[in-house]
Amino acid sequence: MSTLTGKQVAEAGLDGWTYLLGALQTRIRTPDFAAGLGLVAAVGAEAERVDHHPDLDLRYTHVDVRLWSHDAGGVTQRDLRLARTISALAADAGLSLSAAGLARLELALDTPEHAAVLPFWRAVLAWGAPPGPAPDADEVRDPDGVLPTVWFQRSGRDEPRQRWHPDVWVDPAEVDARIAAALAAGGTLVSDAEAPSFWVLADPDGNRVCLCTWQQRS
Repeated sequence: MSTLTGKQVAEAGLDGWTYLLGALQTRIRTPDFAAGLGLVAAVGAEAERVDHHPDLDLRYTHVDVRLWSHDAGGVTQRDLRLARTISALAADAGLSLSAAGLARLELALDTPEHAAVLPFWRAVLAWGAPPGPAPDADEVRDPDGVLPTVWFQRSGRDEPRQRWHPDVWVDPAEVDARIAAALAAGGTLVSDAEAPSFWVLADPDGNRVCLCTWQQRS
């Protein structure tokens, strides 16, 4: 089953969902824990029926849902179908979905030789290759989806050079507000040359971070 691009996911028009780092995400606010538990039970029953299972995070005031096809390594049409079903189940329970404020953290290590350092990080983190028929050779991913993915970005050897920087994946609608807040907090916009794929910002001490979106990516 082929995976969908961020543009294709956006064109599906899923209200309250966002596409972050290869998966669909939403947050469903609940008035109490019991309401969240009831929603999780309803989603679980439907997931069993269609044999496709989302990642669910139940909290006192909300349920976070993350959807992607593990065997394909990305979002597929069956994820869109299940997302619509989950939206309907939430609506039936009088609950609403929102993607506001959701983000996904990825750690990027700048290195001239990712093939040399990648086995070390797989070993020390006890993580294998990412799932999917053609796993990327430039990242290590938590198979349980709990900890951030570690991605290896090709860079030069000249010193001094940056080693680590976080990539924060957000919905495109969130970018302007986050940049404004970062600048107000004393940060600087280092580069927007690759926008709207990503923007590079730095804190007052020069440490960098990238705000990333699905836009203009294959």
